[in-house]
Amino acid sequence: MCPDIRGQRSGEDPEARLEEAKGLALAIGIVVAEAFILNVRDIRPNTLFGEGQVQRIKTDCELHEAELVIVDGALTPIQQRNLEEKIGRKVIDRTGLILEIFGERAATAEGRLQVELAHLDYQASRLVRSWTHLERQRGGFGFLGGPGETQIEADRRMIRDRMAKLRRELEQVRKTRELHRKRRGRAPWPVIALVGYTNAGKSTLFNRLTGADVMAEDLLFATLDPTMRAIGLPGVEKAILSDTVGFISDLPTQLVAAFRATLEEVTAADIVLHVRDIANPDSAQQKRQVLAVLHDLGVVDEAGEGVDAPVLEVWNKWDLLDEDAREELGCIAASDDSVLAISAITGDGLDSLQQRLGAVLTEGAKTYALEILASDGQRIAWLHANGEVLAEADAGEGEGGPLRRIEVRLTDKEFGRFEALGS
Repeated sequence: MCPDIRGQRSGEDPEARLEEAKGLALAIGIVVAEAFILNVRDIRPNTLFGEGQVQRIKTDCELHEAELVIVDGALTPIQQRNLEEKIGRKVIDRTGLILEIFGERAATAEGRLQVELAHLDYQASRLVRSWTHLERQRGGFGFLGGPGETQIEADRRMIRDRMAKLRRELEQVRKTRELHRKRRGRAPWPVIALVGYTNAGKSTLFNRLTGADVMAEDLLFATLDPTMRAIGLPGVEKAILSDTVGFISDLPTQLVAAFRATLEEVTAADIVLHVRDIANPDSAQQKRQVLAVLHDLGVVDEAGEGVDAPVLEVWNKWDLLDEDAREELGCIAASDDSVLAISAITGDGLDSLQQRLGAVLTEGAKTYALEILASDGQRIAWLHANGEVLAEADAGEGEGGPLRRIEVRLTDKEFGRFEALGS
């Protein structure tokens, strides 16, 4: 169910929110027997909902023989425990559901570490629920806890120790990823990062551009682990395309922290491609959610403009729009150089997208006249592979031997990389 709490989530459509919650449940194989919106005027500290609403939930569970209740919102440990007691069913909130999805989908070692850390962080405050069967009495001689609390403290200590170990391992992963980024920075290839709301079609677009076989289904969070592949673009022999985890509204804070190392890949990109499901009625709200995360990462400013790299919007699923919507949105896209309309499924607009990416990456290129030792095959080959060689000829003898004069077009970034080859 989706609680519509007065004064919260202004601008969001409760019906769209409910559909998203159903999609999250389906993403982990849960059969949705019933879904509805409950208007919450005043939050009840013990149960979130009023007594009548709790009774309605219980009745619907009995009517549909439901075994699990999902609340599309945040529940405190007390609210979760009390609802389970009153309804007689297992209850999980939005955070718990997303954590379950991430736990099932994480494929790499890094992804599993991130999910486990987020899960432990989430469960640490809910340990009391696991030990309600134990005695909770005041001990003698001024001791506050009975045996139940001793067990809870032991478990909390184990969780803290495990979380500390996971953080150390993830810090090592972060350092390794940073080394890889630095190595790529010295390499000649620009990086293009795909970002967007979950199920916007990033992985489908990734497969189209790279010929890869990344899992791409009509599911929320179909892919979690970042993937990188090389692609060729007009004027750019090789670029690296990076597919990142999808964003979602109210992404649990534990997951934002755990996946920060993964999302940091976006901060090092030369171009950020913001893929939008333009056929989704809630597309504008999803855009705001994505930009909010990118702003937190320092990728965009308050106006949504790229800080260190340009941000291009890719309006995906163009094939699902009706004629009127295509005409209206087409005029907007045609007047904005930072917007491209495509369909990753049919391939429409992909040529224009590749042309635009190539143009952005080669924008501001300058012509350089370079004299290089003819024996320096590495640097000569680098120029041919990564720049536009306009002319090449012998340039006589130098101190180290015969020279080659090469006229080549390079961007400032490419020229910096070329100079780094000789350092």
